[in-house]
Amino acid sequence: MQFSRRISDLDWRLVLLIIPPLSLLVFIYLTPNTTNPLSSFDPLRSFILGRTFEQPANVTFNSSQPPPLTARVVPNGTESEEARWKRRKDELDRSRMAVCLVGGARRFELTGPSIVEKILEEYPNSDLFLHSPLDQNSYKFSLLKTVPRLASVRIFEPKPLPQTDSQLRVLTAANSPSGIQGLLQYFNLVEGCLTMISEYQKRKNFTYNWIVRTRVDVYWNAPLHPRNFVPGKYLVPPGSTYGGLNDRLGIGDLNTSTVALSRLSLIPKLDSARFTQLNSETAFRAQLTTQGVPYLTYRLPFCVVTDRRYSFPPSHYGVPVAALSSLGPLSGAKCRPCKPVCRDQCVAAVMPSLYRWWSWTEWGNGTLELCDAHGEWEKGWERIFDQVAGKKLASARKRIRNLKVQECIDGFNEMKRMRTGTWEAPPAEEICRLGLAAPNN
Repeated sequence: MQFSRRISDLDWRLVLLIIPPLSLLVFIYLTPNTTNPLSSFDPLRSFILGRTFEQPANVTFNSSQPPPLTARVVPNGTESEEARWKRRKDELDRSRMAVCLVGGARRFELTGPSIVEKILEEYPNSDLFLHSPLDQNSYKFSLLKTVPRLASVRIFEPKPLPQTDSQLRVLTAANSPSGIQGLLQYFNLVEGCLTMISEYQKRKNFTYNWIVRTRVDVYWNAPLHPRNFVPGKYLVPPGSTYGGLNDRLGIGDLNTSTVALSRLSLIPKLDSARFTQLNSETAFRAQLTTQGVPYLTYRLPFCVVTDRRYSFPPSHYGVPVAALSSLGPLSGAKCRPCKPVCRDQCVAAVMPSLYRWWSWTEWGNGTLELCDAHGEWEKGWERIFDQVAGKKLASARKRIRNLKVQECIDGFNEMKRMRTGTWEAPPAEEICRLGLAAPNN
């Protein structure tokens, strides 16, 4: 009996010893980090939660949610989410930003006005750099006479690029419409834009805080949000990864962007690291990982307008082609203006059969509608586009459709006068007559 009382007394003493430190741990866990004076205990909090406090250097996030912003205490309480993003937008508007636009004009009468409205006018302090090969569609770039700020333009006559041994070892021609030469031409476009930006910085004696790299053939249905500018990390869209990283758009600060846009000059380093048989997307991921650039992914409201034909319904390695009317965000998926042939339950039946690491995009909650893209664009696509895009973008499409040669020439001459950097392009008369005097126009 006496022995039992001693054990009971000991149990109570242990309980009394455990309660104070346990209470302290609970307090540390429950107190928000932004107001917690014991912020140095964050590693301890993470230990309690059973997760690592620091993120690894190269990590991919796949999320439609914005990254957290540090809350700021204001007289009436904590700063609202809307106010925080407005503050972030104001910060970006005061920063120096370059928008790098690359690729052939193709359907630029559809895509260009959306780029102007959703990126360039959304960030009116940004400087536009255009790097594009000359073709019969280049006259459509006369639409850019409306941009807020035009820095440099290079429209060049494309020529075959020499292929080195390291390029032939590192890259593969598989799934590239123009083989390895097509990859080199694309890489040259991207890195050439970086060269234009670097030369402009030296001439003006400043450096950019941010570089947005996007393609000419992309259609935006919503503005580029401030959440997509993350210091120290390179942001790319999820989906359409083809075994690597989606390379249809990238946003980063100057340091991360310099690595991401060095598509040609980093190939020898990939060769030294024993990489072989890479497509554009896997080469892009290898660039970032070998150079220690952390990346993350957020869904973005744009798609690649394509004239290519794809089998329907897609399966496994197939390519889904989204209707331009899809709510999205489509994050760079292929698209065209069409009457959707597959919605809701049909989409839910088709998309799970696709390999997620190949040509895939988020499709839940009615965000995706599919076209039957096995043939040419359907008759009446213009009316479909105008209904989806709205009056402003429809007006730009019609303006290009009815454009006269002299109007085109005047547009390019106006662009040349407004630009603040270099202008490397054939005479406006040559660009405009090449497209507008062609029989199919």
